[in-house]
Amino acid sequence: MAVKLRLARHGAKKRPYYRIVAADVRAPRDGRFIEQVGAYNPMLPKDSEDRVKLDVEKVQEWLKKGARPTERVARFLGAAGLWEWKAGNNPEKGKPGQKALERIEERKEKAEARAAAEAEAKEAAEEAKKAAEAAAKEAAEAPAEEAAAEETPAEE
Repeated sequence: MAVKLRLARHGAKKRPYYRIVAADVRAPRDGRFIEQVGAYNPMLPKDSEDRVKLDVEKVQEWLKKGARPTERVARFLGAAGLWEWKAGNNPEKGKPGQKALERIEERKEKAEARAAAEAEAKEAAEEAKKAAEAAAKEAAEAPAEEAAAEETPAEE
């Protein structure tokens, strides 16, 4: 008979509470179990001491008998120092997929194009501003030149 240390769900709808039990692998998740060895309440904050409760002696006894923990229970046991938790450090799993990488590249290209367009618009605005200032200076100088031109023929 193969035995697993696993979670058995209890509690109300949308308010889960789990018992950590030693159970035959053929038994249903929330069904028959051999012995309860702890409890897990995911509704409590992660830093709470009552989130995971383990009966260390019972867990060690079942591990000596050959019981294998499920992944979630193995994490709890690893945190308690009762089991060597090897999985869970997979840096490849956290990397984005091919489509996500393509989307990231598209966003970068669009951002670069937008930045270039904004820079061109700024330059064009500055040039237009300089041209307007130059036209204003010319307009201011033109009446003065016309007045000077009118006075010169009168003097002759």
